[in-house]
Amino acid sequence: MAPTPYTVNDVMTKTVVAVTRDAQFKEIVAAMEQWKVTAMPVLEGEGRVVGVISEADLLTKEEFHDTEPGLIEQMQRLGDTAKAAGVSAEELMTAPAITIHADATLPQAARVMARQQVKRLPVVDAAGNLQGIVSRADLLKVFLRPDDDIAVEIRRDVVDRLFTVSRRGVRVEVTDGVVTLTGSVRDSGLIPVAARLAQTVEGVVGVKCDLTGPPPE
Repeated sequence: MAPTPYTVNDVMTKTVVAVTRDAQFKEIVAAMEQWKVTAMPVLEGEGRVVGVISEADLLTKEEFHDTEPGLIEQMQRLGDTAKAAGVSAEELMTAPAITIHADATLPQAARVMARQQVKRLPVVDAAGNLQGIVSRADLLKVFLRPDDDIAVEIRRDVVDRLFTVSRRGVRVEVTDGVVTLTGSVRDSGLIPVAARLAQTVEGVVGVKCDLTGPPPE
């Protein structure tokens, strides 16, 4: 009964700038500058994602450009000092890449980003081949849905299904993504269910549920 969730496929960018393992440092920097991106997937073979290279990976070269790290710092930052000496994508990238599938829901993608502390995820198929990329900004696109579209979906997928008999007495208003449900229904036990389902509709910022049940006998 729950509304059909949006998936990563609905919001991801399908044209992606990527590099191969043997791409050289200056080539990578030039690609980032040309395409105005801060990270790129690293591919091998027919397009399998093997890593991600970001500005943070590249900046280690500048960080240690004129300073030789001490022994303790080398031990504490083995990965960074190794990248500082790297010249190819294979030596500079972060691997394995944290990826997601196109059929994942937006909350699932958001949780992966938060847990892994990344700003974007390469989207891959079952074989690990690149399909697109999804960013934090992409996940926020659903909040640009028109209020009228949200109201129509809540009316169709929540109100009409839950309150088969008394649905005509339920009003749905959406303003700036905030849903207000008002009216009287026959089954008061379904009121919290309606509020919870309305909240799951993509683009909803909040729900104010003012539905009431039948008067006490």
